[in-house]
Amino acid sequence: MLDQLLAFIDKYRSFILTTHDPADADGLGAEMVFAAILKFRKKKVRIINAGPIPDLFVFMDPKRLVEQWNEDTHSALFEKSALLMLDTSDEYNIGPVRSVIPRARDIFVVDHHEPKPLSTLGGLIDSGAAATCELAVEIAGAISLTLDVNTARAAYTGLVYDTGFFAYSKTTLRTFTAARALVERGVVPYDVYHRLNENASTGALLLQKQVISTLELHAGGTVAVQVMRKEDLAAAGAHFEDAEGFINIPLYAREVTVSILIKENPEGKVRCSLRSKGRVNVSKIAQTFGGGGHVSAAGFRSDKNIEETLKAVIESVETHLDSL
Repeated sequence: MLDQLLAFIDKYRSFILTTHDPADADGLGAEMVFAAILKFRKKKVRIINAGPIPDLFVFMDPKRLVEQWNEDTHSALFEKSALLMLDTSDEYNIGPVRSVIPRARDIFVVDHHEPKPLSTLGGLIDSGAAATCELAVEIAGAISLTLDVNTARAAYTGLVYDTGFFAYSKTTLRTFTAARALVERGVVPYDVYHRLNENASTGALLLQKQVISTLELHAGGTVAVQVMRKEDLAAAGAHFEDAEGFINIPLYAREVTVSILIKENPEGKVRCSLRSKGRVNVSKIAQTFGGGGHVSAAGFRSDKNIEETLKAVIESVETHLDSL
């Protein structure tokens, strides 16, 4: 697969990088590393994402390389460029950038999620990797590229974000090997931890208080459910992205095997996050709703309201538990 990627890179002169919408630390970190890889190979590159970088991750892009999608400004670029889609193999997951996919000269995916059954895009998809940043660091090493400290920090941030600071089940020796390479480039682990976990607003703390108050247990106490409504965001003075880690809190309880968080963004759009201790493959559940992810971490967007989405996903999780 690496040979195919390098052949793809060598075939074209100009590239556009994008990731899923909204971008997270792994997608952004992978973009930073691939931008460095492409420049190292003497290519032109631009990073164009559907939306702005979430506030929590702005520090990952000190040179302001990431551009926010603008149809008037960016559409024509795709006719002259190949597209590298990072941290997702689902063209429906990249927001309005999807509209110009048919105009791109070619497309290659680099991802570590379980491939969706109906996905039509090919590339380097390694579901054994803990993060796309893990793959990106391995590729940089394979071509003897030494990452600068800012790029290394972005990659390390994506790595720890997608592994829960090396706690999730997909963390392997590969993960620590990549992390070591990044620390050797000058990354300070506590600096990244501080930026991700000790840098939230008071609004985020108030939002967490409200969301935890909605906690309910199902399936004999093995399934935990939390709900965040758009009114909660406004009342707390928080951002949608501030709720990212709330899904993990119920898993502190030994009896809870699956955690569900239903979130409503300020526009009223509903999303569902799923986490598991491994007994239930939440990626399979998310795929039935048009989403995807990993065995232990997945999610999907819903066209239904909070109540309808919650009812459907609880039934699906309970069905999977009954089949075990």
